[in-house]
Amino acid sequence: MKIQGKMFIWLSVFVLAMAVLYGWWSKEPVGTTALFLTFGLTIMIGYYLAFTARRVDAMAQDDKEADVADEAGELGFFSPHSWQPLSLALGGAFAFLGIALDWWLCFFSLPLLLIGVWGWVFEYYRGENQNQ
Repeated sequence: MKIQGKMFIWLSVFVLAMAVLYGWWSKEPVGTTALFLTFGLTIMIGYYLAFTARRVDAMAQDDKEADVADEAGELGFFSPHSWQPLSLALGGAFAFLGIALDWWLCFFSLPLLLIGVWGWVFEYYRGENQNQ
């Protein structure tokens, strides 16, 4: 995880240099603002990864002598049968369609989005999957 943090921090340094150069050269505020916001996002991600890497054990990707098989095994828990992404996708589709066509469609997307987020967050707090 250390290498990802370093990569994002170096990427943020590059994006900052390009934002300053672009802003000085073009004097165009929208692109300059977008590049500075990109710098902010990359530095946040890089700091988070570097901060987290100090608190977790070294992974195989941090070892230069590691083999591919060293990282084999269980990667985590992934929900095999959740219907909540479908509700979120429909709600997001209606929301974007509402922005494109007319705002009244957004009122239909809000309940779908709220049901999807609520169900996804509390999916394993009740029912047959409660103890997973």
